[in-house]
Amino acid sequence: MLRHDFLAFVDYFVVDYASEIASSYRLSEADALLQARRETEASFPDGEKSAGQVVLCITQTHLGEEQHIGYLWYKPDSELKSVYINDFYLFPQFRGLGLGSEAMKSLEERLIQQGYNQIKLRVAGDNRRARQVYETNGFAVTGINMNKILGVSSHPASED
Repeated sequence: MLRHDFLAFVDYFVVDYASEIASSYRLSEADALLQARRETEASFPDGEKSAGQVVLCITQTHLGEEQHIGYLWYKPDSELKSVYINDFYLFPQFRGLGLGSEAMKSLEERLIQQGYNQIKLRVAGDNRRARQVYETNGFAVTGINMNKILGVSSHPASED
């Protein structure tokens, strides 16, 4: 991935991830944005050259021309022969066309050739479209994430 592609990925990712953090973990938008920035900076201390991270531009060929249609970020673990997908994103105009499944199959082929035997990921509970793509491609639910905001009642007070 070239530097300008990486910077475009980070620009998209931080805002998108902050939105997911705010929704999933019930944080304010400002706190979620701060957390997203910190986690992204920690994951990529050396930008696109950061060791242990793989960020790819997802492309397709259309009318003989290569189109950038999204991003894929994963972290390989050579000891466990697995990868963890941190982000898989198709631009909105390319969703619902089967391109997500094609990209996932292409990734699987690439990883098998490299000796990996498992893909792991987390999907937001309210992201039905992503969950459908993953389940259609053979992924299974392995757990449920939960959180609690301390100092805030999560149950309405009972009326006496």
